[in-house]
Amino acid sequence: MLKVFAIVGTRPEAIKMAPVIKELHCRKHEVDVRVVSTGQHRQMLDQALLPFGIQPDLELSTMRPSQTLAGLTAAVLTELDREILKEKPDWILAQGDTTSVMAASLVAFYRSVRFGHVEAGLRTGNLAQPFPEELNRRIADLVASLYFAPTDKSKENLLREGVSEEKILVTGNTVVDALMAVAELPFDRHNSVLRSITRGVTMVLITAHRRESFGQPFREICEAIRDLAQRFPDVVFLYPVHLNPEVRRPVQEILANTFNIILSEPLEYLEMVHVMKEASLVLTDSGGIQEEAPTFGVPVLVMRTTTERPEGVEAGFVELVGNSRNEIVNRASLILGKGCPRRTGANPYGDGSAAKRIVDAVLSRTKP
Repeated sequence: MLKVFAIVGTRPEAIKMAPVIKELHCRKHEVDVRVVSTGQHRQMLDQALLPFGIQPDLELSTMRPSQTLAGLTAAVLTELDREILKEKPDWILAQGDTTSVMAASLVAFYRSVRFGHVEAGLRTGNLAQPFPEELNRRIADLVASLYFAPTDKSKENLLREGVSEEKILVTGNTVVDALMAVAELPFDRHNSVLRSITRGVTMVLITAHRRESFGQPFREICEAIRDLAQRFPDVVFLYPVHLNPEVRRPVQEILANTFNIILSEPLEYLEMVHVMKEASLVLTDSGGIQEEAPTFGVPVLVMRTTTERPEGVEAGFVELVGNSRNEIVNRASLILGKGCPRRTGANPYGDGSAAKRIVDAVLSRTKP
């Protein structure tokens, strides 16, 4: 029986890998899948897996207080290497561009284990934007045996870098699979962060936590949110705040005392999906939400200078506004002043069948 390690480390990875893990579980007569958590986002990872009914089989528990990127990388390399030597998997599957994914790809290379990269081929062309994710995904794509590109543009990036076309499969993004599955689950609005928000009110959802924005750029993002809240007192600004202290300190300092800004703890994925459905506008520096919001037609302003997900921009769902205080305020004000009209059209990132395509490809490539 084929043995597969499915690596998860952060909340976004857990959400995007969950459909693949569920599909692997459906092939239990062909595949022995082990879900391996690196613990990079330990608390938030558990929240993300909960609606899918998935629990890790192996816990590496690599995180330490105030850990550096080098320290985390070394810990994941060491702990994952130990488990691979013990379990001897045939495949390692990992998604995206985190430190966990990069380290998993290196261990797979060192131990001659086939590595499948879910969400392969995303590029900004700038190693510092986003940091360190752009480097992480390039390293993962240097050693992969199969490349699961979410879009045709991602495939084109890989072909330009010399990847053999026979190793690339355009699958769509697994986040659309996850979103469609979770959106159908029962949800108690009155026992959620939405209970204090009148249904139908204009609501802006905010997610911001990128490492490259830390310092003055992140303060400008927070100041822009405060300016918008003061300019639009009838609008609710909901910000589930990331657990990183570098995020929480400026958020509390700048945004805590504005009456129409709600600062919450990170939301479970089911809750986040329903918040997104009710949102009028999204302000974000995140990646996944750029892919999710188009399903609901919610306009998205990306508070970054680059994006590795240009498909949403080209389809009219997403706009890049940078992290300048004035530019964020100006562009958001324009949309809010027009009543935040919904965008129309199909989500350019997938149709909900990515996970099946990925598992089919892994099985077909390893049959005698």
